[in-house]
Amino acid sequence: MASDDNLGRHLEDYVDELVNAGRYDSRDDVLREGLRLLQIKERRRVELEDALARGLADSEAGRGTPAEEVLADFEARYAAGMKDRTA
Repeated sequence: MASDDNLGRHLEDYVDELVNAGRYDSRDDVLREGLRLLQIKERRRVELEDALARGLADSEAGRGTPAEEVLADFEARYAAGMKDRTA
């Protein structure tokens, strides 16, 4: 795929800085790394959206733990941890 990169002056300068500093061998290496990181970010976003949808479905189906129980558990764990720190 041919492309005519026009990143804007700010990003063009930043790419040049990275190459000139020796962090990357070429402009293409910088752009590849940026796209690789964008792929990771997008994959994580999809995974988070899927997990959220599953959690909401579980909650709607009554497969959850009431917030009061979760909070009580956290408080008990915190209190036990504090007790261990002072012993």
